[in-house]
Formats: sequence, structure tokens, C-alpha cells
Amino acid sequence: MMVKVLIPTPLQKYTNDEATVEVEAVTVAELIDTLETKYPGIKNRICDESGKVRRFLNIYVKEEDIRFLDNTQTQLSDGDEVSIVPAVAGG
Repeated sequence: MMVKVLIPTPLQKYTNDEATVEVEAVTVAELIDTLETKYPGIKNRICDESGKVRRFLNIYVKEEDIRFLDNTQTQLSDGDEVSIVPAVAGG
């Protein structure tokens, strides 16, 4: 499945300054691994040492937070849009 991934500015240095990339993946976990293959070093910024998505990042598939779906096992469909969004705090 070909999906479009929206890359946040802090991670664009890994994607040759591309804000949007397309990869083939069936699940979010596979998407992250594919990103790592194409853009070495990006997975360490997305996932912690145990392979879980870092808590200061949110990943959305079609505007749905994967934490409320099947997390990294969330299935992807051809043409889906996946957003990687850094958490924002403030007050």
C-alpha cells in the first residue's frame, strides 16, 4: 500500500528536507521501518529503545490518533495519509 507521510520540520533533515514522502507499508510499524530504510536515523527519533513511539510524538492515520486504534499495528490502506506530529506543551 502506498501511503503519504507528513514529516514534521524537526525530522525533515532525515528526509532531505522533504515535508511529505511516500512509502509502501501495510501497518504503521512497517511504515516506520520503511522510513528507516529510506532515511537512515529517522526511526531513532520516532521510536524509543524498546521500539515504541516516543511519548512526545503523535502519529495519526487519516486524522485518527494511533493510540486509540491499534497503535503501531494499525492497518494502512492505499492512499492513506499518515501524520507525525510532535506534541506541543505550553501554558
